[in-house]
Amino acid sequence: MSEILVSLTPYILGSAIVPVPIIFIILLLKSPGRGLLKASAFFLGISTMRILQGVLFGLVLDRPSAGAGEKGAIASTLMMTLGILLLINAFKKIRKEEDPDDPPPGWMTMIDNMTVFKAFQAGVGLLLISAKMWVFTLGALSVIGEAELGQPAATLVFLLFMLLAQSLLLIPILIRILAPRQSQVILGSASDWLSRNNRVIMIAVSLVFGALFLYKGISGLL
Repeated sequence: MSEILVSLTPYILGSAIVPVPIIFIILLLKSPGRGLLKASAFFLGISTMRILQGVLFGLVLDRPSAGAGEKGAIASTLMMTLGILLLINAFKKIRKEEDPDDPPPGWMTMIDNMTVFKAFQAGVGLLLISAKMWVFTLGALSVIGEAELGQPAATLVFLLFMLLAQSLLLIPILIRILAPRQSQVILGSASDWLSRNNRVIMIAVSLVFGALFLYKGISGLL
């Protein structure tokens, strides 16, 4: 178990530190009227979409007919492709090109008027259209599939990956529950810092993990 968690660490970290979902959930918590419920629905939406990804692509990567060599080739090809996509994303960010993963204009205003159900839909939609989120989830699935743990253990490991990957989304919710009075100041400061440094964070994440995945993918194929 410890060995596979070490292998999953890059995917956990990469998924956890993407700033946009964290900013989104903080703004939901600060929004007027049932902010905590809306943030929880957003978190549930992301979790639901990630489970669907796990079911769908877990079946593809863990086909009974696939041998160890074929599974390794699939995982390595996927990893190499993901690395290239991340490096392209870093190049676009450096050139200050528009990021397709960024929320639409006026999204902050939309959050104030968002219902609980729409917050759930936003969580599903954000994970659905975010190439970065797909990168890290599919990368984690490829590692779990290649380990050949068996269905119960693989499911448990994937759920643990989900929990750790979404930990920085869960923390603001816990802060709001445990320290409701201080939470506005704490979450406001965190949101402002993430908004200011979003581009720098994503350049660093894309460069580091893009190079890592590309190297691991090519090494696996060779």
